[in-house]
Amino acid sequence: MENQNTEWKESWRDEYLKWICGFANAQGGMIEIGRDDGGKIVGVADAAKLLEELPNKIRTTMGIVADVNLYREDGKEYIAVKVAAHHNAISYRGKYYFRSGSTNQELTGYALDELLLGKYGKTWDCVPVPHVNVADFYHDAFDVFRKKAVTSKRLLQEDVDVSDAQLLELLKLTEGDYLLKAALMLFHNNPERWCLGSYVKIGYFENDAEILYQDEISGPLLMVPDRVMDTIYTKYFKGLIHYEGIQRVDHYPMPREVLREAVLNAVVHKDYSTGNPIHIKVYDDKVIIYNDFQLPANIKPEKLLDGIGSKPHNPLIANTFFRSGQIEAWGRGIEKMKKGCVADGLPEPEFEIESFMFSIRFHIRDNNKAIAERCLRKHMEIS
Repeated sequence: MENQNTEWKESWRDEYLKWICGFANAQGGMIEIGRDDGGKIVGVADAAKLLEELPNKIRTTMGIVADVNLYREDGKEYIAVKVAAHHNAISYRGKYYFRSGSTNQELTGYALDELLLGKYGKTWDCVPVPHVNVADFYHDAFDVFRKKAVTSKRLLQEDVDVSDAQLLELLKLTEGDYLLKAALMLFHNNPERWCLGSYVKIGYFENDAEILYQDEISGPLLMVPDRVMDTIYTKYFKGLIHYEGIQRVDHYPMPREVLREAVLNAVVHKDYSTGNPIHIKVYDDKVIIYNDFQLPANIKPEKLLDGIGSKPHNPLIANTFFRSGQIEAWGRGIEKMKKGCVADGLPEPEFEIESFMFSIRFHIRDNNKAIAERCLRKHMEIS
């Protein structure tokens, strides 16, 4: 069947050179000419002519060599063009394409930057940014980092008793005299100057069509998860209150540590190249979190759910969150969320992983309904 490595076409068109370019920039793959959408061999006309022309067209338009072969089956001829993954970025007529899932994507903007950087062993968050220095930053995020890192024992007090500039060097967020993009995202008070969509949008929905109110949480990424959690638990969730002796206990719709894990996962692993914010949709009975996402190379979506280990899309951002004690480095987040929900009497969360999107759906307690029922019982008791 067609997948990220296989494409079927009934006949040849030169526009399919874009597919070959996409395979070369991704994991490699094969395009077979003479099969229908179901994979059935229908044969291809002028196969001998194509066998001679295709290698030349591929070489002259993209500068690469593909393995082009003619096959016969049930008396019908078809051609298979096998393309290897290339270490350098390949363009077709000045444009870059990338095979993702069963689609071929033209890359532009940040996505193209990521491809070019990745081919040379660099990531999006390690790009040097000119004309910015530490004097342009507020100290708030640095102070938060120092406190968290020491409290979590990921760093010693003597490690963080340095200037803000030295702290960025310690975290490998500089290159020569330049700050890296990760430094601006993590610590600058307005990272959107360099990356649109570097914030979290929260909305309370009555149903899929009706939104009642919303918030946008922006600022240094290092501080965003705490602010998101505070906003949700003070404005969006209602706690059921009871007392154990004189101790007040608030029972919220879902465990705080589970939601925090999901928020951290979204902030740390989001694909910031798209310009879209993280979305958190809160309903009476569920919470949905989704963010743009880049599936790690050679990893199938279902493998992420099996705990294959941590493969951060933004390694410098992930390392700083690790040093601050907010995340681990073992890739156990999904398992922790599942166990946390079950331990609190809730169903396991539902995960949806696609090539460019990651979403989590939590089924939560409807405390609004529970509070209404409690009030009704009290009213009936008084009556």
